[in-house]
Amino acid sequence: MASAFCTLVAGALVLLCFYLYAKFTYWKRHGIPTAKGWYPLVGHVLPVITARKHVFEVITQACKDNKDCSMIGFYKGCKPVLIIREAELIKSVLQNNFSNFHDNGLKIEPDADPLLAKNPFFNSGDTWMLGRKRLTYAFSNTRLKILFAGICGVLKKFENFLERRLKSNTRYEVELKYLFSKFTAEVVANAGLGVEGLCFEDKEHATAFDKIGETVFKPSLIQGILGQLIILFPGVNSICKFPFVQKDIDHLFRKIVTENLEIRRKESTPRNDFIQLMIDLEKSGDSLDIETVASDAFSFYTDGYETSSATLNFTGYLLAAYPAVQEKLRNEVKSTIEKHGGELTFESLKEMTYMDQVIKESQRYYSVVGFLSKLCTEEFEFKGSDGLSYRATPGSEVYIPTYAIHRDPKYWTDPDVFDPERFSDERKQTIEKMAFLPFGEGPRMCVGMRMALLQIKACLAGLLRSYKLELSPKTKLPFKFSPTTLVVSPVGGCWVYISKL
Repeated sequence: MASAFCTLVAGALVLLCFYLYAKFTYWKRHGIPTAKGWYPLVGHVLPVITARKHVFEVITQACKDNKDCSMIGFYKGCKPVLIIREAELIKSVLQNNFSNFHDNGLKIEPDADPLLAKNPFFNSGDTWMLGRKRLTYAFSNTRLKILFAGICGVLKKFENFLERRLKSNTRYEVELKYLFSKFTAEVVANAGLGVEGLCFEDKEHATAFDKIGETVFKPSLIQGILGQLIILFPGVNSICKFPFVQKDIDHLFRKIVTENLEIRRKESTPRNDFIQLMIDLEKSGDSLDIETVASDAFSFYTDGYETSSATLNFTGYLLAAYPAVQEKLRNEVKSTIEKHGGELTFESLKEMTYMDQVIKESQRYYSVVGFLSKLCTEEFEFKGSDGLSYRATPGSEVYIPTYAIHRDPKYWTDPDVFDPERFSDERKQTIEKMAFLPFGEGPRMCVGMRMALLQIKACLAGLLRSYKLELSPKTKLPFKFSPTTLVVSPVGGCWVYISKL
């Protein structure tokens, strides 16, 4: 009996060895260079599973180690994933052959996250097209002018908040992500849902919109590790049903939207917010149920809150670290506002060209979304300029390493230097389009891009025309990045002193 059991175990081990050998020689058999540092069963993601590195850092390191290769083999657990790091290959996926890669790799379990699951980012087919059509309508140029009124109201609250902090002190020491999260969360509340976000109250509220955002985007260590595992292995969530959004937040958004819609449908005077745009869309003939409006409102929240505040965080840090850039931008802000009668207007923001350069260079220097994941939906053959080739089949996953591409010397001169002038009119023509992807590219390019840039520019303009930023020694340099957050986030945060001019 014991002998038979030992034979059975030995046979199982032999089969396991053959299985692992077949799995982890996949890229070798296909002639694709393999990233260093893989382990049986977990592949290259052991540092992610053990919360030592964010997955974007592992991908970025693979690109550095294989800087002369157009594509790199990567193992996500036992699953082979192709990293492409050549602009023409990226263009094939995001634009030229979009129909072969129209699905994003990150999936959400509808039973666990019903509101998130309806976000166009996670959808495909008709559901994606209809959702994107609604949000494209909401963020048209005409509609953005309407939403801008709400942003200006938030800007006044933001400035009043800073004035109160500077009443008894000449300098206010603050962590930028904390500060800018208040701004973007209040924009979502006011310009999005037409409610008070309570973000700039002197006494913090548990139901303030920035606190709600922390619950979703700043998870505990255990929640963060679970979240990363589900992002890497979405199939696991069909069993464990782990929610990214807690049920009480889901219910809160549904309640806000339901109550707002009931009130708005009875009002004769329209308001300047996202909910009003949805009502206008309904009046034009589109049938919108509560679930759809709540989902779109939550998409407005998730898209507008976290990535925008993360971009502001890094931009604010870089302005504090480079005083000459800060002063040049301040001069542009002041002169442009003065030209428009002393008021910050929708048109005045459009004229701030150096502002655009600074934001773009910040997005290049610190990519808040470290990589993009795409699924192959129709067979496609990649052919790199170095002679490497790979035929992707339906279900294959492809990584586009945005952080690594944004720092690649092949596409950027002195990539580790912060230089807004690289986006000047004289130099921006030389930039390879597919080497700059802060919002993605192609049909799935971020639909909220223009809204995000509008609130980022308004926030920076309002801040710089009256205040000065200086680095605080609390900022831990060089940055180490959190291994558990969804977007790229420095451990310890970016701390600055804010003082009145």
